[in-house]
Amino acid sequence: MDEVAALLAILAAASFALAATLWQRATMAAGVEAGAPKAFVSLLTNGVWLLGLVAQILGVLLQAAALDRGRVAIIQPLLVTTIIWAMPLGYFLTNQTITRRHILGAAIVVVGLAIFASVGDPAGGVDDAPASDWISAFIVIGAVCIGLLLFGRRGGLSTEAAVFGATAGILYGVSATLMKPVVEDLHANGFGAVLESWELWVMAVTGIAGFYLQQISLATGRLVTSVATVSVANPVVSVLLGVLVLQERLDQPPAWHAVLAVGGLALALLGAVVAASSSEQEPEAEAATSRPPVPAGAQPA
Repeated sequence: MDEVAALLAILAAASFALAATLWQRATMAAGVEAGAPKAFVSLLTNGVWLLGLVAQILGVLLQAAALDRGRVAIIQPLLVTTIIWAMPLGYFLTNQTITRRHILGAAIVVVGLAIFASVGDPAGGVDDAPASDWISAFIVIGAVCIGLLLFGRRGGLSTEAAVFGATAGILYGVSATLMKPVVEDLHANGFGAVLESWELWVMAVTGIAGFYLQQISLATGRLVTSVATVSVANPVVSVLLGVLVLQERLDQPPAWHAVLAVGGLALALLGAVVAASSSEQEPEAEAATSRPPVPAGAQPA
């Protein structure tokens, strides 16, 4: 693994975590309702929210630099560390409650990524693929996103944060994977050629759509759940596209390296799921125990 590329990816994850935390702070302070377009527009003049936007742009630039030096299948999984950065940031900036389950999930993520980074070394791969391969992948991804959004409003706030976060992560994964051919095209043919390529515009559209859906997810107030689902869906989609479309693989000798790398990645994703599934259960339990008892014979409100 390229150590510089790995460091750039981890710094990008820290920037994304800071952006998400600042966006949530601004959203909660402004009382923005999840999914309300007019309320979202009002954030465009909010200093904290704009600072988060700067952090997000910095993260994208760091991510692009990492992808320029490394393969999608090795760089994108490192973005799962976003959830680790988000925990202390959320604790100090938005008063998020960090539970034992959150800490356990973060620890599992660290162990899994340490294994993946130690033995993961992708071989092969192309810088771009035929448009027909991309279209087939986009059709499947579009169907998955539509299915998620149809059910996004059918649960509580934690479910809403998870569904919109996962959908945002899927779109971010598509955008990140397309970033690879865009950067390579920029090196080979210059900025003019990049502007004429369909990859740039699809990358931009999916990135912006993911950005908007992430705002809805963060407006629920469930920072860890939102960040965790984005952090899981993003690398999963990127790795799948890297393997199925860009022909990347983890099969360099010895063979057990590939098995261990996949196992480490699966462990890291499991850790993110553990953290996301906490769903602020401890604060809810504390709120329930703090309610005054209902007098005998009285009807609860």
